[in-house]
Amino acid sequence: MRSHEDARAWDARLGWAHGLIADDPQVRSAALDRLAGARKDVDDAVDRLNAVWRRRLPVGRAKANRGYDRAAMRSLPNGLWNRPAGGHVTTWPGLPYALLFLEWEARYPLEWTRHAKHWGTKQQLIRDLAVAGHAEPVREKLTDLTEIVVRRPHRCKDREYVRVARAVDGDDLRDRLGAAARSDDPWARRHAGYVLWLLDHPEVPNTRHVWRTWLDTAPEADGSDAGTDSDAPDPDVPDSVSDTAC
Repeated sequence: MRSHEDARAWDARLGWAHGLIADDPQVRSAALDRLAGARKDVDDAVDRLNAVWRRRLPVGRAKANRGYDRAAMRSLPNGLWNRPAGGHVTTWPGLPYALLFLEWEARYPLEWTRHAKHWGTKQQLIRDLAVAGHAEPVREKLTDLTEIVVRRPHRCKDREYVRVARAVDGDDLRDRLGAAARSDDPWARRHAGYVLWLLDHPEVPNTRHVWRTWLDTAPEADGSDAGTDSDAPDPDVPDSVSDTAC
């Protein structure tokens, strides 16, 4: 369980971020303005810290470091960088905000890309959260995120969600993947079918080679919409980038 004191501290710093995933565009716009201000505070704190180090004077370094820490804790993605790994993440008071960050990327990818793109944070959060022992509401949220990702065009680091699928494997997830595998969308059918196959074969690694090999044998799978292998993403089409492009 989260301690109430720690939960309150996180909410005080980042409670505004819930607006980033609101259905109301005006609420999201207000939250984006708040994020812009928080990120400017981080940039200003970095400038002050760099200035202290350039002068090579020990005086002021501790204060500048504290200033950066305070600003970073109130912004995204910076506020999520100091977190426990492995099973300890299940009791981490920042867990709701890690889920929020991933939900924002999943539901509003263009806004996430424009205002807080950080593929490394996305990747590491997914890996850290892909563990057993989560409370049921967290398992449900991770299941929701996996379904969204399976059904949408490929984005950088999306294939990391296979780890989540394996961690929260169950009837609910398999039912949703099964529905996606029967949908009219060719990508959703292939992606969901692949994830279901990996769930049935936990010994198989989720690699690009395995994906391509599976595509060669999957029904109706010619690989034509399996994502790109470009070394450079099109900056105007952030939804089409592949893992090799970030």
